[in-house]
Amino acid sequence: MDVLVDIPAIGPVSCESGFIALERCGDGVFAAGRDGVVSVTATGDRKVEFIAFADHTLAYVKSSMGYPAYYPVHPVRMRKPVKAVLMDLDGTSVRSEEFWIWIIQMTTASLLGNLKFELEEADLPYVSGHSVSEHLQYCIRKYAPSKTVEEARGFYFEHTHRELQAIMNGGGREGAFRPSPGIKEFLFELKAMGVKIGLVTSGLYEKAWPEILSAFRALNMGDPKLFYDAIISAGFPLRKGEAGTLGELSPKPHPWLYAETCRVGLGIEPSDRDFVVGIEDSGAGVCSIRLAGYSVIGFGGGNIIQSGTRELCDYYCETFDEILQLIKG
Repeated sequence: MDVLVDIPAIGPVSCESGFIALERCGDGVFAAGRDGVVSVTATGDRKVEFIAFADHTLAYVKSSMGYPAYYPVHPVRMRKPVKAVLMDLDGTSVRSEEFWIWIIQMTTASLLGNLKFELEEADLPYVSGHSVSEHLQYCIRKYAPSKTVEEARGFYFEHTHRELQAIMNGGGREGAFRPSPGIKEFLFELKAMGVKIGLVTSGLYEKAWPEILSAFRALNMGDPKLFYDAIISAGFPLRKGEAGTLGELSPKPHPWLYAETCRVGLGIEPSDRDFVVGIEDSGAGVCSIRLAGYSVIGFGGGNIIQSGTRELCDYYCETFDEILQLIKG
């Protein structure tokens, strides 16, 4: 394997990884070869940059909304018996990414006043896995630079409310929310093993809850609030005349959703982080789990390969059966 860079707490990263070597980080504070910095590299989608020193690494999470942040990168390993499994929602537990990308596409079309507008394939890594505002900001910069995020959010929630209400009433877009193959057996097996299960999503509650409920109804699994040991979403949106909650500036790839699910929701101390694994299908989610200090199992079907985050995964699986064997073996 030809090594592009060896990053403390991460390890060797191959030239085929999709990582990008940089001269300096996005805010210009750190530069390779200066002030003890050995290297600066970015994930393929450039959402996260790693500033490597001789014996430690910082991660710089960029923000299209103007609020980036630095985090320490901790070494991780999966130890057994596994005490907790943290699971992403969209694309991992429920196949819904196409639906939400369609909503973003309709929102952009409304902004442009062009109902025939369609996103390009190159847009896909930037309109899934992050917060609503991050997705919309990307589309505005590329397609509608004269518009604002606030205008876009108005159209977004208009489309979302209409489509979700239709789905909850038994209609709407066919196949919008489909349980991932094998997830029912996987979840029950984890329960039988005494493993705690946390569900984690960057989605706002009002869009995440219909997905979860729809999937559990399809699987005849009862009330998801009673099944999961913790469910954490990006909260409630800020609108005029209403109180919102934190979520738009701190979603994946920031570590907070996964960290809160595990530490607060499941009550697991940071000292036991090696007994926790996270499952994700998106590059943003992979970075979020990794920066929270947990081992990552990448799940096929998302944008992990395209986003250049495959080598941040400790394992990469295509099915829940494969994941179960990793956890049990």
